[in-house]
Amino acid sequence: MSAKSESLQNITMSGGGVYSLATRGAEDVINKAAPLVIDALNSMSIPEDQSDFTFADMGTADGGTSLKLVENFINSLRKKSPQLDINIVYVDQPKNDFNSLVQTVLGLGHFPSYLETAENVYPFFSANSFYKQILPDNSLDFGFSATAMHWLSQKPCDLSQHVHMVGAEGEEYLQFAEQGKKDWETILLHRARELKSGGQLVFLNFCRDQNGKYLGNTTGVNMFNNFAQIWSDFLEKGRINQQEFRRMTLPQYYNTVEEFSAPLQNPSNPVYQAGLRLKQIETHVTPCPFAESFKDHQDSKRFAGEYIPTIRSWNESIFFGALDSERPLEERKQIISDYYQTYQHQVQESPEEHRMDYVHAFTVIERI
Repeated sequence: MSAKSESLQNITMSGGGVYSLATRGAEDVINKAAPLVIDALNSMSIPEDQSDFTFADMGTADGGTSLKLVENFINSLRKKSPQLDINIVYVDQPKNDFNSLVQTVLGLGHFPSYLETAENVYPFFSANSFYKQILPDNSLDFGFSATAMHWLSQKPCDLSQHVHMVGAEGEEYLQFAEQGKKDWETILLHRARELKSGGQLVFLNFCRDQNGKYLGNTTGVNMFNNFAQIWSDFLEKGRINQQEFRRMTLPQYYNTVEEFSAPLQNPSNPVYQAGLRLKQIETHVTPCPFAESFKDHQDSKRFAGEYIPTIRSWNESIFFGALDSERPLEERKQIISDYYQTYQHQVQESPEEHRMDYVHAFTVIERI
C-alpha cells in the first residue's frame, strides 16, 4: 500500500496483545487448518544439502493467533529435515503494533513461545505489505496468511447505502469487485517472485461460499447489515453527518471460490504464467467461539461483553477514522463508544440472534 492510502484507510488491529486475546475465532481457524499446512509441507521435496528454510506469516497482527501453528510447523519440519536452520518471517503493514508482535514471539506477552524450546530458529520482522515484494526472488520456501488478504490496497469508492461490499450494489459493487480482482493478482504475482520452485502457499482468506455465507452472515442477524443500520441511525439522529456515513466504508473484498481460483487456472493470466498453480481450495465455516460458549453459560451480559471486543479489534480504527478530524477528540471517542455500546445492548437483549461465524477459503498453491 502507498503511504497515502494507508493514511486514508487507517487500518490497525488492536494493539498491546489485545487482538489475539479478543479474536479466539481467528486462532480456531488457523488451528483447524493445521493439518492442511502440514500436508503441504510434507508434499515438498527439500534437498539434503539445503541449509536453511524460510517460512513467512503475512498479515500476522500481534502473532498470537498463529503461535501454535508455527510451533507445529517447526516440529514437523525438524522431523522431515533436521539439518535446517529455520527462518520465521513475520510480516505486517507499518502501522501494526510491532512491540506487541515482538513480545509475543519472544514469549514476553500473554502466551508462551516456541522459541523457549526450539533451537536454530530465527525470527525476523518485516514492516511491509503483502501488496509489495517482501523477500528476495526465489528465497521463500513456505508462505502462510490467515484472515488478512481481504483488506484491499485501497478503497475503490465510498458506499452510499452500506459500510461493506457485501451490501453494495450496481456500480459501487463493480468497483469493489474490480479492486478485489486486481489486488488478489498483485498479491499472487509478488509471491510468485519470492517462492522457490516447489514452494508452497497456504492462505486462509475470508470468502463468500457457495451457499452465500460470509463472516457474520450464517444465521440470525447479518453482522454487516447491523453495522450499517446502527451507523444509519446515528446519521438520522444527527450524531454523524452524511460525509462521515459514506467515509465509513470498510476497504475489504470477500472473493468467491471462483474468483480466488481464476488467475491460478487461466493459462493466459500473468499469475499462471508466473508459475503458480492451484493445488486445493475448500470452504470452511468456523463457529463463533463466544456464541458457542453462550450455549453453555447462558449469561447474555457475559456473551455481549465478550462478543463486541472481537468486533472492535478489527474495525474500530475504520469507524474512528471516518469521523471528521475537526470534531474534538473526546467527542469522536464518545461517538465510537456509544456506537459499540448500542451494538452490545442489542446482543445482550437477543443473544441467540448474534454470532460471528468465520467463513474462509482454505487455499493451497504451489509454484512449479
